[in-house]
Amino acid sequence: MNPLVPLSEETHDVIVDLVYATSNNIAGRPIYGSQLCLLHRDAELCLRKAVRLAAQAGFKLKIFDAFRPHEAQVELWETAVDKLYVADPKLGSNHTRGTAIDLTLVDANGNELDMGTGFDHMSALSHHFSDQVSPVAQANRLLLLNTMEQAGFQHLPHEWWHYELPPRDEHTLIDSALLGSLNPMQQP
Repeated sequence: MNPLVPLSEETHDVIVDLVYATSNNIAGRPIYGSQLCLLHRDAELCLRKAVRLAAQAGFKLKIFDAFRPHEAQVELWETAVDKLYVADPKLGSNHTRGTAIDLTLVDANGNELDMGTGFDHMSALSHHFSDQVSPVAQANRLLLLNTMEQAGFQHLPHEWWHYELPPRDEHTLIDSALLGSLNPMQQP
């Protein structure tokens, strides 16, 4: 049985901007064939709570990535300038389990909050508790961190945008070949 749930603005009150479906990413070309955003049903329940918590603070979540097919993980691994920021596809990724999500906060006008770096910025500036970013960015990262951890996610120390369900091995890797029309690698 497919454990993935599609996410959209209509169903989850989030903004979906899957960067790997565009050329505005570390590979410099679209990796996904569509903007189909999916998350494991266990993580989706936590995301719903995070959406409510963000809304109570006057913000909305903007999703950059969620479920990532193995083929996409391989492409990212091969194009990454620093392997610290991309999981080895031989080991598997929580994105490929559908239990990880990359996101930020936006204000009432849809503007991303200042997090000190952009998504997928591969340097020490992207570490959650970097003191090399402005106090505003540090505060915004803490707001995102508190929102996501209260919802049941845990953070990845070197990527302010990455959250995942604990524990890692409780969920299995998902074979995108079995997803049919729900495979983000396929054109719509």
